[in-house]
Amino acid sequence: MTTPKIEIRRVVAGKILDLRHRILRAGLPPESARFDGDEAETTMHWAAYALEACGGAGDHVVGCISLMLNSLDTEPAWQLRGMAVDETQQRLGLGRQLLMQAEETAASLSKADWLWCNARVPASGFYQKHGWSVISEVFEIPTAGPHVKMSKRLKCGNRRESVENSSGNR
Repeated sequence: MTTPKIEIRRVVAGKILDLRHRILRAGLPPESARFDGDEAETTMHWAAYALEACGGAGDHVVGCISLMLNSLDTEPAWQLRGMAVDETQQRLGLGRQLLMQAEETAASLSKADWLWCNARVPASGFYQKHGWSVISEVFEIPTAGPHVKMSKRLKCGNRRESVENSSGNR
């Protein structure tokens, strides 16, 4: 299978809801793909478009990711939410591209030193491969199955450095 040309664009939440629903919330009502915070001023959404799909029009969303300014413990942090890749595009590097886009943007904004997410247990290895750490025991999200909380320190921040050095890793 040849890898299609992909373009990642910043979008409004409405552009990614169909993919989120199909990949992350299948079997649930479509509104379950809309998250609290999707419309917040600080929330960012990206869609990956397969440019060869639909005659090169570039309107076929094959991946998505959202980043919301939230907190981790008591500190400001970026929460990664709703990352999804179409089944036809999985294992081709698109998830890595989306994750890098979110991480680079979060680091450039300097509003928080940490990224975190609730990762589905089967996806936790993907995040670990990209420098994320598991920071919780497995817990169940009733509509989505077993998850773990994961985090990654952004390269731009230094506020937590002294805390990490004195109390060990997260």
